Amino acid sequence: MSIELTYLVWSAGLALAYLFVQSTFYRLDYGVDYANSQRDEHVPPPSKLNARAQKALANFLETYAVFVALAIATEVSGRSDGLTQWGAHLWFWARCAYLPAYFIDVKQLRSMIWVVSLIGLILMFVGVAF
Repeated sequence: MSIELTYLVWSAGLALAYLFVQSTFYRLDYGVDYANSQRDEHVPPPSKLNARAQKALANFLETYAVFVALAIATEVSGRSDGLTQWGAHLWFWARCAYLPAYFIDVKQLRSMIWVVSLIGLILMFVGVAF
C-alpha cells in the first residue's frame, strides 16, 4: 500500500478523533438528553470549548475532501513520488497538530499549522497533476 493510501486510511481515524472531540464538548455543553433529541428547540450559544471544537471539525472537513481526492488520484494514476508522499505526511501530521492547537490558543500557531497542511495538499496536487 502506498504512503498516500496509508495516510488516507489513517485519516479516517483522524476524522473520528475530530468528531469525538466535537461531540464530547457538545454533550458537555448541552447534555446527553438534548443531544439525543430532535433539537428543535432554540439552542443557547455554545461554550468557548464547544465552539472551538465545532470550528476545528468544520475546518478539518473543508480540507479533508481535497486530501481524499488527491490520495485516490495518486493511487489510481500510479504517480506516487516524493512530492505526493511529503504532501501526505505534511497534511496528515499538520491536521493531527491542528486540533490541540485550536484549544491551546497560542497566537498564530493554529494558522501556521493550517498553512503547513495546505502546503501538503499543494505538494500532492503538483505531484499528481504534473
